[in-house]
Amino acid sequence: MGHRELWSWLGATVLGCVLVLFGASRAWVRILEPGVAAPTGAELSPVLTPVALAALAGVVAVLATKGAGRRVVGALVALCGAGAAAGTWTALGGDTVTGLLREQNVLRGAAEFPWEAAPLWPAVTAAGAVLVIAGGIVAIVRGGRWAGMSARYDRGTETGAGGGANRGAGKARAEVKDDRALWDALDRGDDPTDSR
Repeated sequence: MGHRELWSWLGATVLGCVLVLFGASRAWVRILEPGVAAPTGAELSPVLTPVALAALAGVVAVLATKGAGRRVVGALVALCGAGAAAGTWTALGGDTVTGLLREQNVLRGAAEFPWEAAPLWPAVTAAGAVLVIAGGIVAIVRGGRWAGMSARYDRGTETGAGGGANRGAGKARAEVKDDRALWDALDRGDDPTDSR
């Protein structure tokens, strides 16, 4: 159950990040005057791409951490989603679009360019932001039950009645001592591969 939940969370949260990135790369308005390039969501709201990439990094960090660290990272992922939602909301403000169009087309000398919103891509971006927020909240609430990437390598775990993990740790310590002896021989100027 835990693994299925983790993989479902991973898929939904990564999908949310990808939707924000893809939606932000598309044109969010239609310009009603020929020859004027329509701005993308990332141009209207420069915060969208960085927060989506930060959320993707947070997804990896959630997989690599556990306990309180995982909850903190989950909160950061949720904040990234909230930043994407806020960026989506503010991007289509009339002043934002008009100001950007004026800056991009300053040589044309027009004070105003008629435009209308192209609602598909802002909606896709908003849906991605909601998925990222939900993913962060789920990581905070449920993430403590998921296995971490490093769980199988924790020290001091017993495997079976014979303590196989302890035997493996003892063997690793012996190999470290052997390696150290090889380096010590090299430091003295001896050839540790010479069998004489």
